Parts: sequence; structure tokens; C-alpha cells
Amino acid sequence: MEALDERDPTTPDDVLSLLLRARREAGAQTVLEIGTGRGLTTIAFLLDGAQRVTTIEREEERLHVARENFTRFGVSGRVTLIEGEAADVLPCLEQPFDLIFLDCAKVQYRRFLPACKQLLHEGGVLCADDVLLFSDGVPKKRRMLAQHIEEFLQALQADEDFQTTVYPAGKGLAVAVKRTKAGQRAQKEAE
Repeated sequence: MEALDERDPTTPDDVLSLLLRARREAGAQTVLEIGTGRGLTTIAFLLDGAQRVTTIEREEERLHVARENFTRFGVSGRVTLIEGEAADVLPCLEQPFDLIFLDCAKVQYRRFLPACKQLLHEGGVLCADDVLLFSDGVPKKRRMLAQHIEEFLQALQADEDFQTTVYPAGKGLAVAVKRTKAGQRAQKEAE
């Protein structure tokens, strides 16, 4: 409840339910979360059956609270918490992941898409939160942000390596499955 009362991002229950379902359907054991917040989504992934979560956060206060929450829930040993800007961290990661949850500054989504694609196993899932943030209209001061989100969503949906579905949960959750090479061939043959 504290996260909801403050201006701290917290994944709504309907979005969390979809994330966990995507994790289970993909059999995702290794997860990368870009934007840790209080660490509650990381904890949910681990309690739901993921073996390991690597999570990136730049804000010191959120890092502190996330560490406390990881300890409180007994999952610290299965979390790699990286402090820093995702733009600096992503190029240094080498491990391919089964699921990537993109929940950071929305203006960065498009910029991070190539790195996410590279870090994702074939058959893995990329989930991006808040992709329908302005579906009810764009305030004047938010036009640039809305444009960045729209560009990301268009790039993701146009990428033939992904099968993308956008759910209206929360403020929109894009779930994109990275096709296997066999799946890509089958799709091309069907076209």
C-alpha cells in the first residue's frame, strides 16, 4: 500500500497476473527487469517459480527499499540487483533471458528495444508496461512522451521476430514472444 500512496511505480494486480501468466506459459526461469521500483514484481516472479531475476534500478531510495523487500521475502540469494542507468547496463549484460519486463522511463523503451531483443532467448517473452498510457487522450505537455511510446509500440509490432499482443490491463501491457527460427520460417511459408 505504501507504494500506491507515494509516487512510486507499482505494478497493478491485473498487469501482474498477465506477467506471471506469460512467465509460466514461456517456462521462464531467468528474468530481466528494467526498472526495479520497490522490487515487488521481482519478488512475485521469484515466488511464482522463476529461478533468478536480474533487475536494474537507478534511484538510490528505490534500491534501498528493494533490498529490504528482497531480504524480507527471503529471495535475496536469487536476485542480481544492478544499480545504474539501464542504457549503461544493458550493453554489459551477456546472459540471455527467458523473460524481460520493461518498466522504466517510457521515453527509453524504443532505445532499449534492440538490446532487449538481443538479450532474449528464442521463444522468450518481452513485456512492456504502460504502452496504452495515453489511450484516453494526450495532454499537451505529454505529446513527446506519447510519441515515444507510440514509436516503440509500432517498432515492436512491426518486428517480424516478435508475435506481439497488447492487453488493456493497467495502462496497457505489450507481450511479445520472440519467435524461434522454425516459427519464423513457418510464418513466412504461410504468407
